[in-house]
Amino acid sequence: MTEPPDNPPERARPTAPPDRRPGGRTARIRAQVLDAVRAELGEHGYEGLTVEGVAARAGVHRATVYRRWQDVGGLLADVLDAAGEDDWQPPNTGSLHGDLTALNDEIQESLVAQPSIPEALMAASFRSAQAAHAQQQLWEDRYARCEVLVERAVQRGELPPHTDARRLLIAATAPLYHQLVLLRTAPDPQLPAHAATTATLAAAAGAFTRPAQGEES
Repeated sequence: MTEPPDNPPERARPTAPPDRRPGGRTARIRAQVLDAVRAELGEHGYEGLTVEGVAARAGVHRATVYRRWQDVGGLLADVLDAAGEDDWQPPNTGSLHGDLTALNDEIQESLVAQPSIPEALMAASFRSAQAAHAQQQLWEDRYARCEVLVERAVQRGELPPHTDARRLLIAATAPLYHQLVLLRTAPDPQLPAHAATTATLAAAAGAFTRPAQGEES
């Protein structure tokens, strides 16, 4: 990793990106820098990610990057933080199986893209505490948004009441991460639907049902 300049701005290490969202020129610079981080990470991976490389690609002075993001960990954390600011919503196809299949299609597409930014960010989160924290927050956000898939399925009578949304969502999506990220197998166009089918059948049979209040041992 490249060392900071001889006299970098005095800085403290934040545990998370600032909450205030800038506007105007500051927002444009942030967008340029974060786009550059994604591009550099996709091309060179975590080991090749440097503040200098990001600054050069973004067309800003490296002192600007050091002043706002401090280091590579801060850059990665803000990329993940920015992902949680979008307006993404899970699919609504009219059935649980359709929703999970469409969700898995999106996941597979993001993981097989070259370069795969989500995969690069996951790898980087094992090397940066700031990025790991931001990655966890992003996962929590995505799971929370997807709970509506299960809620709708319960309302339609596809699932029993008290179905644990988190457990169901993990079961439905985990095969894609296992095959594509861990085993590095070639993409299977049938995998998204197959994983959705398995999870849907298990959920309908009560595999993810929580005990009703008062029934817990």
